[in-house]
Amino acid sequence: MSKKPGLTVLAGPTAVGKGTVSTYIRDNYPEVWLSVSATTRAARPGEQDGVHYFFKTAEEFDSLVADGELLEWAVVHGQNRYGTLRSTVNAAIAEGKSVLLEIDLQGARQVKEAVPDANFVFLAPPTWDEMVRRLVGRGTETPEEQQRRLETAKLELAAEPEFDHTVINDDVRRAADELVSLMGLTPHQR
Repeated sequence: MSKKPGLTVLAGPTAVGKGTVSTYIRDNYPEVWLSVSATTRAARPGEQDGVHYFFKTAEEFDSLVADGELLEWAVVHGQNRYGTLRSTVNAAIAEGKSVLLEIDLQGARQVKEAVPDANFVFLAPPTWDEMVRRLVGRGTETPEEQQRRLETAKLELAAEPEFDHTVINDDVRRAADELVSLMGLTPHQR
């Protein structure tokens, strides 16, 4: 069972399906609160502040970092910064919600420093070959970017022992239900 049902951190290698599993949970488990990140990037058409992201200027983000208001943060693709607001996570937990943070390995390590009693779940691929197939199959990266991501994935897979639990993403619904169970909630009967 999880250490603390209030906060669960989900991380894993590139192309393992973190976003897909999180979206499934968002769509099927309204009792789970998925954290909304702060970012310095501009809003895309249709995105709403506070719904998709908390859009911040570089100066506002600098202040959040300096004041210790972020549980974790990182520079993504060498340009924009993304982070998890401590205040929104704490408010959701105070309301008795089960909180899920879907973040990268670097962010998970930062949260472990800040909230060591959170529940840390590693999402793993069923096999290396399947992860490669998923990355190549989504067709969103150049061959060079795919190779870079796969090299990074090897390092990310080696971090699995740092986590409290491992969930194999062999089937999105099954993986999501297992994750929800690890959060201390009862998976839905289907």
